Amino acid sequence: MAEGGCRFSYEEYKETADWLLAQIPIQPRIAVICGSGLGGLANLLSDQTIIPYEKIPRFPKSTVAGHAGRLVFGELGGKQCVCMQGRFHFYEGYPINEVTFPIRVFHLMGIKTLIVTNAAGGLNEEFNVGDIMFINDHINLPGFAGVNPLRGSNEERFGVRFPCMSDAYDKTLRQMAFECAQELGYQDFIRNGVYCMLAGPSYETIAECHFLKKLGADAVGMSTVPEVILARHCGLRVFGTSLITNKVVTDYSSQQKANHEEVLQTSKDRAEALQRLISHLVAKID
Repeated sequence: MAEGGCRFSYEEYKETADWLLAQIPIQPRIAVICGSGLGGLANLLSDQTIIPYEKIPRFPKSTVAGHAGRLVFGELGGKQCVCMQGRFHFYEGYPINEVTFPIRVFHLMGIKTLIVTNAAGGLNEEFNVGDIMFINDHINLPGFAGVNPLRGSNEERFGVRFPCMSDAYDKTLRQMAFECAQELGYQDFIRNGVYCMLAGPSYETIAECHFLKKLGADAVGMSTVPEVILARHCGLRVFGTSLITNKVVTDYSSQQKANHEEVLQTSKDRAEALQRLISHLVAKID
């Protein structure tokens, strides 16, 4: 194992990447991480090769409802892709380097573009349940406390010691996604905003929601940011979306309570639109 915070060595990432390439007949260039209840994206791939996480060397196992726990390789929009049906979360007990393990593996497999999706709570009062927010920036609150997948000795073969994050989410991909939304007639429920990650698994208190709004966050969730940081470190282009599955509670007199069942139901209700949007975007990517 490597020193410091980087638990895996370059060679171990490479071994897993080579193992996966030996199992599939394609050379994927685009990876899609499917958030809670959004795994149906993978069903759109044709000529599928499906590999459960438990069969992949060093892959963690997804333990959350709404995450199937497998890689699906195939063709989408004329492009060779891989979909993660289920991601890994810090709150599941995994070290941050295990949470992000697939990203460097994808990079070594030849992936050039990463699309991340998640289910999130809406902080912006103008957002409605069912809106799709294109992520233009993020706030990494666990990172404020030192939880960063790049902590520890740096592996120069992946990227530089101090990577830039001011361009974490690719502007060109986001513009292409807006064009896709207009073509599909989705502009009424498309939003643009800042995603904030908390460690979870407990939902936010009312005071925390007020604090996050003052920070400038439009949506809040428990994933995505670690994968994006590692993807940018490797030089991947990133496009991210948050499906607003609930509005956060900011009133002490409210009887509403956030719950995972509501998240999964909203994801199911809006899944078709999000799947069509991602499919159109993938078809446009060079």
